[in-house]
Amino acid sequence: MVPLSVVIITKNEAALIEDCIKRVRLITDDIVVIDNDSTDGTPLIASSYGCRVFQKNWDGYGANKNKGIAQARYNWILSIDADEVPDLKLIESLHNLNFDKPNVVYDIKFKSYFGKKLIRFGNWGNDHHLRLFNRSLVKWGETEVHETLLLPPDAEVTSIAGHIHHHSVTDIEDFKRKATHYAQLSAAKYYKAGKKATFIKLYFSPAFGFLRNYIIRLGFLDGAEGLAIARVIYKNTRLKYLYLKQYKDLPQKQTTYRKDLIIEQV
Repeated sequence: MVPLSVVIITKNEAALIEDCIKRVRLITDDIVVIDNDSTDGTPLIASSYGCRVFQKNWDGYGANKNKGIAQARYNWILSIDADEVPDLKLIESLHNLNFDKPNVVYDIKFKSYFGKKLIRFGNWGNDHHLRLFNRSLVKWGETEVHETLLLPPDAEVTSIAGHIHHHSVTDIEDFKRKATHYAQLSAAKYYKAGKKATFIKLYFSPAFGFLRNYIIRLGFLDGAEGLAIARVIYKNTRLKYLYLKQYKDLPQKQTTYRKDLIIEQV
C-alpha cells in the first residue's frame, strides 16, 4: 500500500462512490469519508468497503476537505470526489513515488464525462488539478466554491502519469442543477471578495466564455455534448453575476435568491 490517505467528501453519492472506492482501495489502506447527512446509504456503502466515515456539518468544500485531512493517518493526502475514479496508470504511478519531499505538490490530469461520453475538447478536454500533497505544508482554502490549495512559497508543482476519470454529470438536467447551485455559491464568494456585477461581467464575460470553450478550445468537436457544455457554461457565468447583483438589495448575510432566477430563463 502507498503511504498516503485518500480523503473524500460526500452527500448522497450512493450511485457513484462504490466505483471510486474500489479503485482507491488499490492505493491505500486509509480512506477517509467526510459525510454531510447523506440519506441514500452513502455512509453504509463507504463503511462496507473499510472506509473511516465521519459525519460533519457542512462548512463549505474547502473546510470539509480540511476536516478530512485532520482525520487522515498519513501526511500525504490524495483528495478526490465520489464521482472521480483513478485509472490504473495513475495507481501505478502512485505506487512508484518516493514521497520524500513534502514541498512537492502533484498535478493530476483529468478525463471528464458527460453521461457516458468522454469529452475531449473545450474546457473539459484539458482539465488537470492539484490533488496530491503533504498536509504538513499544504491545506485547502476555505472559500464557498472552487476551492484551491494554499501552497508554501517553496512548493514544487509536478505532474504525474495517469488520469482521474471524472463522471461530471449524468445528463443535461443534472448539469443545469449543478450549474445553478455553483452560480449561487460563486455569487456569495464574489460578494465577500468585494466584486461587482458590472455590465462587462454580465454581458461580455458569458459570451467570451462560450466563444473560448466552443470555438477556440474546439468544443464543437464533441458534438451535441460539446454544445450543451458551452451553453450551460455561458448561462452559469451570466447567472452568477445576476445573483451577485441581487446582493446589493439584500440585508447583510442574507443569502436567499429569487426563485424565478433559474438557469433555463437566463
